[in-house]
Amino acid sequence: MAGLIAFQGELGAYSHQACVEARPDYEPYPCDNFQDAIEAVRNGTCALGMIAVENSTYGRVADVHSLLPDSQLHIVDEHFIRVHVNLLGLPGAELSGVTHAHGHVVILPQCSRFLREHGIRTVVSPDNARAARDVASGGDPSQGALASALAAEIYGLDILAPQIEDSDTNTTRFIIMAPQADMTRRGPGKMITSFVFRVRNLPAALYKAMGGFATNGINMTKLESYMVGGEFTATQFYAEVEGHPEDENMIRAFEELDHFTDMITLLGTYPADPRRA
Repeated sequence: MAGLIAFQGELGAYSHQACVEARPDYEPYPCDNFQDAIEAVRNGTCALGMIAVENSTYGRVADVHSLLPDSQLHIVDEHFIRVHVNLLGLPGAELSGVTHAHGHVVILPQCSRFLREHGIRTVVSPDNARAARDVASGGDPSQGALASALAAEIYGLDILAPQIEDSDTNTTRFIIMAPQADMTRRGPGKMITSFVFRVRNLPAALYKAMGGFATNGINMTKLESYMVGGEFTATQFYAEVEGHPEDENMIRAFEELDHFTDMITLLGTYPADPRRA
């Protein structure tokens, strides 16, 4: 093994699946929350961190972007996983006998059509992998869990109904974080640069700050705002652009950005996952 990779959730979570897919030579290290996962990398317990940042159905993961600027870590890669939700049950259990399905509050609505058609009631669980573990230990064949195929393998459950999610495009994006930045140009595709900034208190400051990217032909793939410090006037922005900080047009764009901001933090440069398309 090359080392440990931290993730939020229990063994069998979709974050665990992302670790297995993206870094199969690392040993997954489960953490209770995102702060613990980041700290495990920062204090040297783990070499990498796998952090969920957004979902195609439910948008950005709450609180993650506010953790990134102060994490002292760097984004070195990204990974997309297609979220397949399976109804898991005890070995030998039958779909017709399942009356309740346990799952995280976010995943339950994603299978509402299937659950309604089969008359299955929902039970909220703190984590999908935890739901699988609880069903496995409970010994009740009427109880099912909504979780990954990996969770079924780990907790010895049967997949009673595979891929029951309502949407066939549901995808979660993860970023891989490390103590050291990797500025090398990797992969055959585009590079993505992530950064946060805070504009100065000037009229049209945001418009002018973004102008440098437009005039230099740089595609901005993401721009999100969030408040910091509990102040309505202190708005911080998370942005992603296509390009490498050493590209000439990127240098010019960031020089212009600097004129209209009082803080810029580069979070990382990494190859675009092919599944972005």
